[in-house]
Amino acid sequence: MAHGHKSNDEEKVIFVGDSRVRKGSGFITPPDYTAYPGKSEAFIPNFLLKEWMVGVVVLVGILVLTISEPAPLGYPANPSASVIPMPDWYFLFLYQYLKYPYASGDYVLLGVLGVSGVAFGALLLAPFLDTGKERRFYKRPIASALMLLSVISVFYLTNVAWTHYKHELEASGQKPEHIQREEEALEKHEQGLPTSNAPGQQQEEVAIVDKDDPAMEAYKKAGCIGCHATDMKGQGNAPSLRGVGDKHSQEEIVTIIKEGYNGMPPMYDQAIAQGVTDEEITHLAEWLAKQKAEQ
Repeated sequence: MAHGHKSNDEEKVIFVGDSRVRKGSGFITPPDYTAYPGKSEAFIPNFLLKEWMVGVVVLVGILVLTISEPAPLGYPANPSASVIPMPDWYFLFLYQYLKYPYASGDYVLLGVLGVSGVAFGALLLAPFLDTGKERRFYKRPIASALMLLSVISVFYLTNVAWTHYKHELEASGQKPEHIQREEEALEKHEQGLPTSNAPGQQQEEVAIVDKDDPAMEAYKKAGCIGCHATDMKGQGNAPSLRGVGDKHSQEEIVTIIKEGYNGMPPMYDQAIAQGVTDEEITHLAEWLAKQKAEQ
C-alpha cells in the first residue's frame, strides 16, 4: 500500500498480489480417510468386510434354495427321439432371421456375415458418427429411430419364431420336454411324492412283475423296447412302464396300443407287422396292467 502526499480525500490505495507458486516436491499424497470423519472409512478391513458379509448372505440364500428345491434333471439323451430343435429364448430372433430366403440357402453368407457385419459395424461406429452434444432422445431422431427399430425387430422376430414353434408342435403332436416334466411334477405333487428328479430325491425303483412271463417276448417282438427300453425304464421322451398298472387298466392299455397316447403313435399295426397276434397283444396288455408299484 502506497501513501502519497495528497489529502485523505485523494488518497489512492494500491494492492500488490504475489503470483509466485511454490515448486512441487513430487507426488502429492491424497488425504487419508480420517480427514473426512463420518463420510469415509478404511477400505481394509471395514469396507471389504461389509462386502464379504453381503456376499456370504447372498451365497447362503442361493444354497438354501438349491437344497430345498433342486433343479429338475432332464430326460436321458435319446438320439432316435423325434424333436423340433429350438435355441434358447435369447437367440430366437436370430433363429427366425436365418429362416428368411435372403439369409439362408444360396444367401447364407450374406445373412451370416453381410447383414450381421453391417449391424455390428454400425454399432461400433455409432460413437464416432453421432458426435452431437445433445443427449435427450427426442433431440437425436436418427439414433433414437435406429434404436427403436432394433428393439421392435428383436421382439417381432422372437414372437414369430415362438409362434411358429408352437404350431409345429401342434401339427406333429409332440409335447416339449419341459411341459412333460411340469406335468410329471404336478402329478407327483398330487400324490405327495417329491417333485424333483434329482438323485437325492429319487423314489424307490419299481420292480418288473412276472419278468419271465411270455408277454415279455411279445413286448420285445412288438418293438416296444425301441422306446421303453429292455428294462422298461423308458428313454428319451418315452415314459417308464414300471408301475404303469397304477395309472392304466388293461382296456386302457389296449386302447393306447391301437390309438396312441400323449404323443405316442399307434403301435398296433407295427406289432402285427412284426408277427405279434391279437392274443399276444391282449396278453401283453394284461401283463402290463399287472406292473404296479405294490403287489
